Amino acid sequence: MARIKFTFEDPKIEPKTVNNAEEGYSILEVAEDNDVHLSHNCGGVCACSTCHVYVESGEDYLEEISDKEEDFIDRAINPRLESRLGCQCVILEEDAEIEIQIPDQKRIIGHEH
Repeated sequence: MARIKFTFEDPKIEPKTVNNAEEGYSILEVAEDNDVHLSHNCGGVCACSTCHVYVESGEDYLEEISDKEEDFIDRAINPRLESRLGCQCVILEEDAEIEIQIPDQKRIIGHEH
């Protein structure tokens, strides 16, 4: 099983490590299955930028970024070189080790935390 460490820009939220992530699942799906809050206003179909994350390490274990995803990342709050959309970060290997930072989501409309 893949290991995903979630950290947060918001210092009030404690990091969480998921040790049972499966190949073929997206970072958004892993977050949802493990009670890690990651906004996703479009339902995870690459039609918005609310599931924006920073891939701190392990990018080689994720599907490559598409042109469509790049277009939506440009609309995200504070995009960086390591920005991706959680719905499009599909895990490619069972033994993946990935670290994801979730940006502060307070400015996202529909934010639940």
